[in-house]
Amino acid sequence: MSLLHKRSARWLFLLAMAELVLLGGSLVAATYLRFQQPEELAQYLRYLPNRALMFGVAMLLGLAALGQYQTYMRASWFGLLARQAIGFLLGGLGLMVIFYLLPQAYLGRGVLGMALMLGFVAVTAFRTLFLRLVEVEAFKRRILVLGAGARAAQIHTRMRRRSDRRGFTVLGFIARPGETIEVPASQLIQPNGPLPEWTLRHQVDEIVVGVEDRRGKLMMEELLECRQSGVAITDLTTFFEREAGRVQLSLTHPSWLVYSGGFNATPMRRFTKRSFDLAASLCVLVLAWPLMLLVALAILIESGPGQPVFYRQERVGARGRTFQLIKFRSMRTDAERDGVARWARENDDRVTRVGRFIRKVRLDELPQLWNVLKGEMSLIGPRPERPQFVADLATKISYYNLRHCLKPGLAGWAQLRYPYGASEDDAEEKLKYDLYYVKNHNLLFDLLILIQTVEVVLFRRGAR
Repeated sequence: MSLLHKRSARWLFLLAMAELVLLGGSLVAATYLRFQQPEELAQYLRYLPNRALMFGVAMLLGLAALGQYQTYMRASWFGLLARQAIGFLLGGLGLMVIFYLLPQAYLGRGVLGMALMLGFVAVTAFRTLFLRLVEVEAFKRRILVLGAGARAAQIHTRMRRRSDRRGFTVLGFIARPGETIEVPASQLIQPNGPLPEWTLRHQVDEIVVGVEDRRGKLMMEELLECRQSGVAITDLTTFFEREAGRVQLSLTHPSWLVYSGGFNATPMRRFTKRSFDLAASLCVLVLAWPLMLLVALAILIESGPGQPVFYRQERVGARGRTFQLIKFRSMRTDAERDGVARWARENDDRVTRVGRFIRKVRLDELPQLWNVLKGEMSLIGPRPERPQFVADLATKISYYNLRHCLKPGLAGWAQLRYPYGASEDDAEEKLKYDLYYVKNHNLLFDLLILIQTVEVVLFRRGAR
């Protein structure tokens, strides 16, 4: 129970227990709403406490699987609701498995449907109120940084905005002998006493190791004692990866990429990703074909008969293999008549009137579903780039070709987290997010990216 000695963990435990009660109560309320006849109600009430507990635990586990009880909450309201919706979906699937294994635990469709709706509304309302009443800092991890040189200072210089620190608060930096101090003096800490005692006294959740030279400067015995008392010890590169959702290239050494885990390319992962691609692409096609027909007609009307509706362009795919990407044509047919590849620009005069609209709402990308069905692309992955750009960027940006470990995607993590890239600097910044996805991709991550892409389309962020 040492975890509950931490302030943030105590608040989250209280949140989880309160929501467990609300979820169980949702099933009870749904039962009374569904069964009006006393005979039916009496029969159902017999096992109601056990069923309410089963329902609450299943939903709670689904929410926990989506990170709803982490010691930091950094998503937007849309992201939190998306995670909550997927958590309820996972909980519902878990209940179906239980019903199959234990038929006597079966809940009627009417009761289950009403309980899910009531539970979703109750949890959303309670969580909104809870987060307003409880001090937000209570959910943040308390970070102590070991080191005060150029490496450690990147936490201060590159993560200084409030939005960057939604998940943590920095207590201070501990300078090590021989370091050139790069952080403000006001943020330096000199613990009065042994480090393990100081961390317990100040309720430190995590120590981030960011020293310039680790040889003889890591205080290994004290760090080991801190670790044994429940304080997490994290490398600076891993800390950036987790908190910023990107791989910080300036801190990254090849050995870290080799030993840090991730890059899951097992046969099972490839199977689940391909299955997800096929199922989701077919669903999108079924829903979007009327829009695709309207876009094709609009292009024909604007450009006139004989002009192409689709545009094919060579792009680089998995393992560096090229393929022909297909899109709705959004530029003039003579946009690159000299054969030179160019980045898209803001207010690009090569874009047609119809093209400007379909780019803003991402309708020009829909034909790429054919590339996904053919297996040349994935629904989620790094953006496919043109061979001319790839050849140039690979010589200028470290680790650039690592993004080709996976198939390129119609949507992606970098597209969500960074505006449209139209320069070498943009490509380097987007690579940080692409490498994070390549390293950490899984089925739930893909599903979250797909749902959050809806926000990008609705609010027209990042398109040109």
